[in-house]
Amino acid sequence: MDAYDEDSREPQAPDGPAGTRLPEQPPRPAPPPAATPEPRTAVSWPESRAGATGTEPRTAVTAPEAGPGTGKGLPRPRTGVAALSLPYQVVAALALSVIAVAACVHLLMVFLSLAPSNTVTKQHGEAIEEWVYPEFEQNWKLFAPNPLQQNIAVQVRAEVRMRDGGLLTTAWTDLSAQDGAAIDGNPAPSHTQQNELRRAWDFFAATHGADNRAIGLRGSLSEQYLRRIVVMRLHRSDPMSREGVIQRVQVRSRTANVQPPPWSRERVPDKPAYRLLPWWSVTSDEAAGGVR
Repeated sequence: MDAYDEDSREPQAPDGPAGTRLPEQPPRPAPPPAATPEPRTAVSWPESRAGATGTEPRTAVTAPEAGPGTGKGLPRPRTGVAALSLPYQVVAALALSVIAVAACVHLLMVFLSLAPSNTVTKQHGEAIEEWVYPEFEQNWKLFAPNPLQQNIAVQVRAEVRMRDGGLLTTAWTDLSAQDGAAIDGNPAPSHTQQNELRRAWDFFAATHGADNRAIGLRGSLSEQYLRRIVVMRLHRSDPMSREGVIQRVQVRSRTANVQPPPWSRERVPDKPAYRLLPWWSVTSDEAAGGVR
């Protein structure tokens, strides 16, 4: 028997006689390991030294560059209210809540003052008027079909007690003309120059009849508001009022129609009309200039 022959007593392969074997299945190659960024090396040649030969270059290992995912796990810095400590966050939240509530109440009051008469305005009309008038009063005449075509000037004079005890009456001072002179040529006139006196007179005219008697609950408020404005203006512009003490003031209006253009057939009277109010006594704090 040949040394290389298979033993006949061994079991034969299912697909061939003894001595024939199927080739063994070659092993599957293992997957290559994941590529990792290798550190870059910077090669620097050795400095020239006396007698130095055959030396190899030195290498300096540098850290790999930061990839795009670097720092993803770090928390982002807080900004705005979140950056404050807890007590300050509570204070800021309360302040914002108060501002939001005040804004909502103001908008609601203004809306109710402009809305038609309803159950709320009938029950709480006095509170609404105290909130809105006169600072936040709204005027919709700009959208009227026939806007005002008149020039209304508010004029005032005063009785002043001088230092020697004498009582003098000043000349009429045209306060509207003073506002007009301050507005002309001014690119940014103040709100008081444009609207303070004009709105005060409109407020008075709307709450008083032709006999200058108050209509409704806001009549006395409009009188006080207009009186304080004219006293303040006299203290500013009239030398006699500054030297003495104002005892009484009298206000009148001069209304002149705006003449139509030449091509219009409309005819309006050109003679001005005056409305004279009674004398108003000035309170002690107003007379001393407390409203300035």
